[in-house]
Amino acid sequence: MSIRTAAETRAGDTFGPQTVPVARETLVAYADASGDQNPIHQDEEFAKGVGLPDVIAHGMWTMGAAGSAVSAWAGGADRVVEFGTRFTKPVVVPAGGAQVEISGTVKSVDPETRRAVVDLTVTAAGDKVLGRCLATVQLD
Repeated sequence: MSIRTAAETRAGDTFGPQTVPVARETLVAYADASGDQNPIHQDEEFAKGVGLPDVIAHGMWTMGAAGSAVSAWAGGADRVVEFGTRFTKPVVVPAGGAQVEISGTVKSVDPETRRAVVDLTVTAAGDKVLGRCLATVQLD
């Protein structure tokens, strides 16, 4: 993995889209790792019973997928110094699985601090699932 530099990065640069698959098995593994055993993430009958269209991915899993994409682009997780988002829509995960698409656009680069602000677009089934998704990354 190469580390991105300030000299090679400009406002307007883009990356992606990167497609990240998510299956129900992914949600079970995430629930076990995170301790979030809310049945809306694993039990189809329960999820539909509370008005959801199907099982949904954990919001933090979705945010983590976006964080992994920007980390890979920047050259490692240690390069992400700030990351924030709003959860706008859930990622619906039917029995056959779903896909999350992640792309990014560099909004600004500060040559003095060698930091870039990246605006991430995260969608699933054509819906924007994260809003105001911004990462600040440290460049070399």
